[in-house]
Amino acid sequence: MAILRAMSPPSPIPSEPDFLTTKEVADYLRIKERRVYELVRQRAIPCTRVTGKWLFPRTLIDLWLNESAEGETPARPPPVLAGSQDPLLDWAVKESGCGLAILPGGSLDGIKRFAEGQALAAGMHLFDAESGDFNLPALRANLSAPLLARQGLVLLEWAWRRQGLVVGGGNPHGIAALSDLKAKRLKVVRRQREAGSHLLLAHLLARDGLSLDDLESAAETARGETDLGLAILEGHADAGLAVEAVARTLKLDFVPLIEERYDILLRRRDYFEAPIQTLLAFARTPKFAARAAEMGGYNISGLGNVRYNGP
Repeated sequence: MAILRAMSPPSPIPSEPDFLTTKEVADYLRIKERRVYELVRQRAIPCTRVTGKWLFPRTLIDLWLNESAEGETPARPPPVLAGSQDPLLDWAVKESGCGLAILPGGSLDGIKRFAEGQALAAGMHLFDAESGDFNLPALRANLSAPLLARQGLVLLEWAWRRQGLVVGGGNPHGIAALSDLKAKRLKVVRRQREAGSHLLLAHLLARDGLSLDDLESAAETARGETDLGLAILEGHADAGLAVEAVARTLKLDFVPLIEERYDILLRRRDYFEAPIQTLLAFARTPKFAARAAEMGGYNISGLGNVRYNGP
C-alpha cells in the first residue's frame, strides 16, 4: 500500500537568515536599536527570546510591515477557530489559554465562515489531486470571492498528519486496504460533505477504482475526527477515515494511507493579535512537542511556516 506523500516536506535552501538580531532588524527597518527595544517592550513587533537575546523572525517582520501599511480594515471577527477539527490543535487551544472558541464543521465550512467574518481563523486540510498539494489550490480557487478579496490572507502550517483507516482494537476484520471495506461489506463512518476527510476519502477510493457508493455507510455521520473514532469504539461502525492520533487516543487500531498537511487560514492583521500569538507561543514549548509525540502521527517541524501571504 503506497503512501502518497512523504511525512517531511523538502527543506528549502536558505538564502537569508531566518532570524535577525536587534542590530540587524534595526538596520532592516532603518531605525535605531533603542527604538527596537521600545517596540519589544510594547509587544508591538514580532520577536522571541533565545538564551537571553532577542531574535526577530524575518518572515514575521515582513508580515508586520505589510500589516502596518494597510490602513483601515473591516471589523474584527469573533475569536473563533472554525473549519476542520484537529486533535492536537484542540488540545493546544485549551491548554494555551489563547481564548479561541472551537467551531468544527469541516474545511469547506471553515472557509465559508471565515470569509463571512464569523471566525478569526479556519483550519483546513484539502488535497488537490491535480497538483498533489494541500490547501493552497483550494485557497487560490476561492480568492476571487468578494469576501476574500484583498483581505491580506496568511496560511500558516500547523502540522503534517498521518491519515488512514481507524478500525476496532486488534483490527478484528483484518483490514489492510480500502478495498477490504467493500470486499468484506464493512460499515464505514462517513464525514459531512464539507469535511476535507470526505473529499480525501473519495479521492483515495477513486485511485483504487472504487467510489463512495461502493461502501456500506453507518447510520450516523461524524462531525469531527473524535466523533468518528467514538462511533467505531462504540460498535456503530467498523472503520472510518481519520488521523492516527484519534486511533491512539481511543486505543483503536490504525491502517495508514496518506500523510497530509494541515494549515490555519487567517488574516494578516489578526496574526499579531493575542489569541494567535499566544497559541503559537505555546506550540513552541517542550510540553506541546511532548504531547504531539504522545498523540502520534504528527510532524510539527514546520509549524508556523508561512505557506501563503497574499494581498
